[in-house]
Amino acid sequence: MSTPRKRLHLAAHFPGVNNTTVWQDPESRSQIDFSSFVHLARTAERGLFDFFFLAEGLRLREHKGRIHDLDVVGRPESLTVLNALAAVTERLGLAATVNATFNEPYELARRLATLDHLSAGRAAWNVVTSSDAFTGENFRRGGYLDHADRYTRAAEFVATARELWDSWSEDGTPRPFAHRGQHFDIRGEFTVPRSPQGHPVVIQAGDSPAGRDFAASAADVIFTRHGTLEAGRAFSADVKGRLAAHGRTHDSLKIMPGVTFVLGDTAAEAQEKAHHIRRQQVSPQNALLTAEQVWGVDLSHLDPDGPLPDFDPEPEPKLTQGRTRLGDPQEIAGRWRALSEAKGLSLRETVIEATGRQSFIGTPETVAAEMDAFVTAGAADGFILVPHLTPGGLDEFVDRVVPLLQERGAFRTEYEGGTLRSHLGLPEAAARPVWKG
Repeated sequence: MSTPRKRLHLAAHFPGVNNTTVWQDPESRSQIDFSSFVHLARTAERGLFDFFFLAEGLRLREHKGRIHDLDVVGRPESLTVLNALAAVTERLGLAATVNATFNEPYELARRLATLDHLSAGRAAWNVVTSSDAFTGENFRRGGYLDHADRYTRAAEFVATARELWDSWSEDGTPRPFAHRGQHFDIRGEFTVPRSPQGHPVVIQAGDSPAGRDFAASAADVIFTRHGTLEAGRAFSADVKGRLAAHGRTHDSLKIMPGVTFVLGDTAAEAQEKAHHIRRQQVSPQNALLTAEQVWGVDLSHLDPDGPLPDFDPEPEPKLTQGRTRLGDPQEIAGRWRALSEAKGLSLRETVIEATGRQSFIGTPETVAAEMDAFVTAGAADGFILVPHLTPGGLDEFVDRVVPLLQERGAFRTEYEGGTLRSHLGLPEAAARPVWKG
């Protein structure tokens, strides 16, 4: 008996406020006007994508005491946007990034269950954490949470939310709930009946050992940044190797790295377009900003087209607030210097090459073949596409690559179910006997 053809999963990330988006392009539009969200979501649904993915920002980032330029256009709340999108889409999953550090299980479980009802079973929650006191200043608890406690709170948060979703029986009978743990001590009655999926889909994006364990224990999808096939296979083997310890099967967790793509009629044209896009993404100003995040000091006196700084970074750089650290500054600086010296690169050229996210670059035929190969080799179950234009950056992929994936048998030709769990090949979440009232 032959092995069934493995099909890949696709999701669309709304570019929003990040370094991927090219705002100076004539085709770039608003990242806060509702029409932009509608355009990208409907394009993703036309392409039969699994879900539409929104990031979150709980505080405007600052650099050298000033609000980061990209953030001044604003950061809308994701669940509000997705509730509106539920009315203008029919089958597309709707994934909201919501922080487990600065929210409470009862309130968030209600909001997610409501979206799942309004969308007829298409809701997802991307669970993120924060130990950032700068962001915490926007909240009553401030930055109290130690880094080591991020995932213990997140794991208990997810478990508590699932207890709330399960507190209504499948025949529509509400039951009291009670939960007492390290981070939460709550009891009462949940106001929303079980939703069409049982539980909204849970997505997680951590890459540390604790993050991988959390994903293996609690997530349905993991959003990664492992770009090469080798790195993807190693990551997949590690995370899926942890599933059995939590009583889970290999197919119960979908691994979907975030990727970019550039298409051309020829390989040379695609490479030229990719080079142009990267130079738009990393302007001279952005190159200095990125280097300042590593070195931790003002580098405005340097020429972006000149060499890297000839001194070591500050051990604990604090020039930037509200942005995830790139890693160990000393290690990054050493790696960048080696790259610069080996290839004769300027500061800006080094940043362009060192910070580029894995992309599929080539003709539509090449990109379709490479994506298919990536999934069949076990390096991922699919991809979350991050276009460089808002909101039309996905159009060309849907028009030119999706039909080729379908011809290869690597992607669906129609939606086979109505819920996000059905798109992902995940079972509906069965009610569990967790009631403690």
